Amino acid sequence: MYQGWEGFVTGNWNKEVDVRDFIQKNYTEYLGDDSFLEGATEATTKLWDQVSELNKKEIEAGGVLEAETKIVSTLTSYGPGYLNKDLEKIVGFQTDKPFKRSLQPFGGIRMSETALESYGFKIDSEVKEIFTKYRKTHNQGVFDAYTPEMRTARSCAIITGLPDAYGRGRIVGDYRRVALYGTDFLIEEKQNLLNTILLGSMTEERIRDREEVSEQIRALKDLAKMAEMHGKDISKPAYTAQEAVQAVYFGYLAAVKEQNGAAMSLGRTSTFLDIYMERDLKAGRITEKECQELMDQFVMKLRLIKFMRTPEYNDLFSGDPTWVTESIGGMGSDGRSLVSKNSYRVLHTLVNLGPAPEPNLTVLWSTKLPSNFKKFCAKISIETSSIQYENDDLMRIDMGDDYCIACCVSSMRVGKDMQFFGARANLAKCLLYAINGGMDEKKKIQVSPRYEPITSEYLDYDEVMEKFDQMMEWLAGLYVNTLNVIHYMHDKYSYEALEMALHDHNVRRFFATGIAGLSVVADSLSAIKYAKVRTIRDEDGVVVDYEVEGDYPMYGNNDDRVDLIAADLVKNFMNKIKEHRTYRHGIPTMSILTITSNVVYGKKTGNTPDGRKAGEPLAPGANPMHGRDTHGAVASLESVAKIPYEYSRDGISNTFSIIPDALGKDDIDK
Repeated sequence: MYQGWEGFVTGNWNKEVDVRDFIQKNYTEYLGDDSFLEGATEATTKLWDQVSELNKKEIEAGGVLEAETKIVSTLTSYGPGYLNKDLEKIVGFQTDKPFKRSLQPFGGIRMSETALESYGFKIDSEVKEIFTKYRKTHNQGVFDAYTPEMRTARSCAIITGLPDAYGRGRIVGDYRRVALYGTDFLIEEKQNLLNTILLGSMTEERIRDREEVSEQIRALKDLAKMAEMHGKDISKPAYTAQEAVQAVYFGYLAAVKEQNGAAMSLGRTSTFLDIYMERDLKAGRITEKECQELMDQFVMKLRLIKFMRTPEYNDLFSGDPTWVTESIGGMGSDGRSLVSKNSYRVLHTLVNLGPAPEPNLTVLWSTKLPSNFKKFCAKISIETSSIQYENDDLMRIDMGDDYCIACCVSSMRVGKDMQFFGARANLAKCLLYAINGGMDEKKKIQVSPRYEPITSEYLDYDEVMEKFDQMMEWLAGLYVNTLNVIHYMHDKYSYEALEMALHDHNVRRFFATGIAGLSVVADSLSAIKYAKVRTIRDEDGVVVDYEVEGDYPMYGNNDDRVDLIAADLVKNFMNKIKEHRTYRHGIPTMSILTITSNVVYGKKTGNTPDGRKAGEPLAPGANPMHGRDTHGAVASLESVAKIPYEYSRDGISNTFSIIPDALGKDDIDK
């Protein structure tokens, strides 16, 4: 037995990779309150002061303090970088120093070049030549395969935000495996696949599997080398809590060195790490203060994950996000909660380090969570406004009790599932295409195959619905085919070898799609059905504006007349997506998630029949349009709750702002 496994209850996890089994047999559920928590250590405070000073300098520099222009980022292309080596308990940065952004051109050389130029840097000419002439990128592969129709739809933004020039992200490696097993064990497991399972007839699929597993083995070897460069040995299982936290972080760090993904989530690590902390506490190897210090410094490092991206990318995703999502709590299948002392510690970093959007600390909320933990979450939410909540009771049914959140709401089993991210189809624009026969209302060009436009002055609900259904049929097919191209090329030219090395071989793949403009479409159809909507045409006969005569029920007020229109739209479009063949047999899912990009989508969408004007933001996610939910918060939430989760398993978002007092009074016992 490995030294790192001493004192743990054995099980199936000793024989094969089974992190869930390890957790279930070894974690300690915590039902107490937050009185055990400790403040930041002097070392953590000094390090955070350095970070704060660098943050100020980065802002003064215009958003990027320093960027690599020549060395292409790989797991081993940089030596170790430190804030203050003597004070750091958890070490490692993406480059050789904090706040220096790496060069990651495998997704697309133009994106890298443009991002650098936007902040006053210039890419090395030799690197540009290599990735233009000799090393094909994901982006080039995609545009080689795109059809003219795909290009036009993309430029008109009826499908937009596509991961065709940037890393797709939303693949969460099981970074816990690095701590529990060490790289030698993981490499041996992958090598056994090559030597036993992946033999026989060399079909296209088998050849691809063998190549990918070989790349995964190389990535694991490079991961071990990266750790050695920092003076750490992760070839064997971690023994101490510090070694475990460091190993998990190294796994994650390797992923962000390799990929500049749209969302590089962390997984579900806090209760796993608590097992090591509990063992050290009982053995007298660590104090509670030191446990908190490890989590503070771990989170500090996660906050310093930074990518080099274009201003347009940051506009699309509203800022400079990484979505380092950590999933906390939730219930186990055996009725115990998965709340540990470390669930408290990771949330307490919001106090010790101050509030922050990264990492995206996400509580898997259940009605059955321990009362003390619920109170603590409420307290931290009131103090920091920095906790995200997800419905564990809903997701656990399908995902079991060892799933995590990728990006902001997408659930998947850790190390067993992955997702092909797919951005959004703009249903508001699709409705306008239905009215204009596939003509783009802004660019005045034909995008879809030519359909007969609506020629009447006033819109008829049945006629609009018939044409809208036809247009959604076309859009669903184009959307899936476009994503098939993107993910084929991403696997070919920018494969996530390290992240996939930390997955089972027979991974379940989700094919994620999404819609934007749900409430705009629901309100538009409601206006057409219950009021009168007059079309306003330009000199070419294209409908460019609408005049609403009379009132109509608006989404967000718990009114079935319009809420069920929204619910039926989700179901209908998802069913159309399912009709098409997806890359690598991905399971189609859908999200209603435009949390950050509603402004960008709105700018690219003309006047709509609900009275919204061209350029105005679409409502984020499943939210009602601003100001239209007039019956209070509960009614608004009731409208959102009618959207069928069965047809939107990739997530339904509702962005909700309230004053802190509305969350409860100081005496939360009452």
